[in-house]
Amino acid sequence: MNYLELYKLWLENATDDPALTEELRSIEGNDKEIHDRFYQQLKFGTAGLRGTLGAGTNRMNIYVVRQATQGLANYVNKKFGGGAVAISHDSRNNADVFMLEAARVLAANGIKAYITSELQPTPVLSYLVRHFECKAGIMITASHNPAAYNGYKAYGEDGCQMTDVSAGIVYDEICSLDMFTGAKLCSFDEAVKSGLIEYVDDSVYTEYLSEVKKQQINPGVCKGADLSVVYTPLNGTGNKLVRRVLSEIGVENVSIVKEQELPDGNFTTCPFPNPEIKEALELGLKMCNEVKPDLLLATDPDADRVGIAVPDETGSYRLITGNETGIMLTDYILKCRKENGSLPENPIVVKTIVSTPLIKRICQKYGALMVDVLTGFKYIGEVILGLEQKNETDRYIFGFEESYGYLAGSYVRDKDAVVASMLITEMAAYYKKQGKSLSQVIDELYREYGYYYNKTLNFYFEGAEGMQKMSQLMSGLRNNAPTQLAGYSVQGICDYENSTDTDLVTGETAEIDLPKSNVLSYSLEGGNAAIVRPSGTEPKIKLYLTSVGKTQEDALDIMDKLEADAKALLGV
Repeated sequence: MNYLELYKLWLENATDDPALTEELRSIEGNDKEIHDRFYQQLKFGTAGLRGTLGAGTNRMNIYVVRQATQGLANYVNKKFGGGAVAISHDSRNNADVFMLEAARVLAANGIKAYITSELQPTPVLSYLVRHFECKAGIMITASHNPAAYNGYKAYGEDGCQMTDVSAGIVYDEICSLDMFTGAKLCSFDEAVKSGLIEYVDDSVYTEYLSEVKKQQINPGVCKGADLSVVYTPLNGTGNKLVRRVLSEIGVENVSIVKEQELPDGNFTTCPFPNPEIKEALELGLKMCNEVKPDLLLATDPDADRVGIAVPDETGSYRLITGNETGIMLTDYILKCRKENGSLPENPIVVKTIVSTPLIKRICQKYGALMVDVLTGFKYIGEVILGLEQKNETDRYIFGFEESYGYLAGSYVRDKDAVVASMLITEMAAYYKKQGKSLSQVIDELYREYGYYYNKTLNFYFEGAEGMQKMSQLMSGLRNNAPTQLAGYSVQGICDYENSTDTDLVTGETAEIDLPKSNVLSYSLEGGNAAIVRPSGTEPKIKLYLTSVGKTQEDALDIMDKLEADAKALLGV
């Protein structure tokens, strides 16, 4: 069925949501708009579904959610013979509606749905899956995407995002279903009465926070530190739990950015509610100039990422990158746990391949093993699962990805901005008692290990033509690998799709023992590096650059040259 036929089918059948019907009628005769909504079906992968809200197979709407949930229900019933599924949502537009629709489908299939009575962070959903011993989980979120987006993240029975194999099975089930008649539905009220849909009791969130607080490195350090914090939940889910945990560990001086305090799926104060982006923090930074806190915390809409800013020696506020926060937390946790005797034998720190290589040097100093995994926190979760199966979860110390995601502890299997906010605040209090700011701490680490400067560039390719161009770019790089960048020779190439690690100096090739992924990594002289990766959730190619210098000026100079050459290589 071509896109015009699909459009007519939707006009006739998409009647449950008047807004979708109105949208479909408004684009009648507009071939470009029709094509964009129907040229493809949103693919269900390990990140679930993600797309702009609206009508069509290439949009997020109740029909796509119902179809996806029926596919998930078929998977749960065939693999486990039934069970339960936990569902929650963030502050996105229609997120609560999608949660309720998913619950109706599950209940109609005889699967119990545990749902939240209000929006909750993504890590809470991971916790609920494990707490209720569910067979799967669903989080309605588009994370840090713009307001036009929503998404559907699927979790396995271990609380991790669904594996490639399981996601493939669910996707096959989805593809076998008719969009409008394939999903079973039941009355929400009747399902609640029968017990097939159950709201999560508030006591479970207290249990979750208890697990978070167990991850403190220096309990009580915040008391008496006179630490002041400005916090913004960016109109998302972090507001209640982040503020609560900070209060419970003794942080009394917390100022909230009022314009971004309450849930708002339109994100009117920050079109890109992403703590990686300075524009999202503008209101927080403005408040910092007035309040003069020791720390600015900003969590994204589903509170699985956190960004920070700290005062520098000039009195202005310095944005700390995701890598820098990961560097400081890794050093703080390993150092303090070694000092207080709580560091286990053979400790493990996990990071993604695109995160700073400086972590390896910190791990070497404290006798910890560093494990590299593919981009995506589910791979960090899989490392924890492997340790759990050997009764060695205590060896897991910390995991992070450069895109502002962190996790200490094994109580959840996804990045958690609640525990990260607690640990960052604790770390700031610890150093404040020593007369140091976090700005001074990261600079001291650079002086010790060398200045590792990291930069991530995003290149967007919208629509069907964009996806084709991204594919062509990656194929071109595989067929014509660069020999140098910024005057530094390429000494090694890792092709994660072909699972090959080639040492260009010796000519030797080794196999990469990681799942296949469309990623190319170039190791350069002097520890410099470049990694190219198409995003798994957005229409863009991401370029990760690392420059290493003896001073900040050296590293910045190298980075400028790397960026220019890398852009030329990509033709952007």
